[in-house]
Parts: sequence; C-alpha cells; structure tokens
Amino acid sequence: MKTRRSSFDVFAQLGSLRRYARSLTRNDADAEDLVHDALVRAYERRSGFRSGGNLRGWLLSILHNTFIDRRRSARAEQRRMDAAAQLADTSMEAPQEHSARLAQVRENFLALPEEQRAAIHLVAIEGLSYQEAADALGIPVGTLMSRLGRARAALRDMEENPSSRPGHLRIVGGTS
Repeated sequence: MKTRRSSFDVFAQLGSLRRYARSLTRNDADAEDLVHDALVRAYERRSGFRSGGNLRGWLLSILHNTFIDRRRSARAEQRRMDAAAQLADTSMEAPQEHSARLAQVRENFLALPEEQRAAIHLVAIEGLSYQEAADALGIPVGTLMSRLGRARAALRDMEENPSSRPGHLRIVGGTS
C-alpha cells in the first residue's frame, strides 16, 4: 500500500538536488543553502504537488527557480548599492561646515578696506567688466586693477594665515 507520505519522499532526492545546486552555485556552502531554501519552498507548496507526479522534476524545478530568485535578488541589491554609492559621491558637505566656511569668507571680505571691497564686489559678485567697474567707481582701470590685486592678495593671506585677519584673537605671551 502506497501512502501519500511515501510519494513525497524528498530525502531520496537529496543527492540530485545537491548535485544540481553545486553545478549552479559552484560552491558547496551556497549549494547547501540553496537546497535548504528549495526544500523549505517545496514543503510550503507540497499541496501543489500532484500525487503520482515526478517528484524529482518538481523539486529540481523549485531548486532552479529558487536559484534564479536569489540571483535576481542579488542583482537588485547590487543596483541599490550602486545607486547608494552614486548618491554618496554627489552628497554635499554638512550644512554647518558650509555655513561656517561661508561666514569665514564673508568675514574676510568685510575685513577688506572699503575701496578694495567695492572693487572686488563689482567685478566678482556683480560680474561687471573691469572698465564698467572702473566707470562705476569713477577711477581709471589701472587703479581698479591695483585694488583688485591688493584685495585678492589680502584674501589669500587671510586664508593662508588666519592670524592675519583683523579681529582674530591671538594668544599673547604663551609658552610656544
């Protein structure tokens, strides 16, 4: 007498499942995981197995589909990781650092003498040509260029040597 339980004997199919899993994964540990997952699926879907059907073929089909699902899942995970990496490359600095840096640049700009600040504002911020800026200030172009040169040098010096900034606190009488 053949019972329903004996027609669903998956233990007799383990050898075939492991061989097929090894050929798909090319790794013993991954093959064992694949067989495990396929058997779990088969057990969950055992009501769909036709009594008297080819159990081996049905199990190998489940194993194959499980393998394909894993590959799709791995590819989707890789795409998500790639997208996250692209977002990380385009991320901005923390707004606090940007705000602090902007405040420092503003402080340096405002520390310039008025004539230099006006010259650099008209050229660098307003985008006027040298001639237009010189006309706006009522000075010759050469004078404007001189003021721009001194302003740029002063800003560079403030960047390279922060202690040269007006209003910068210095330690006086220290041990170093």
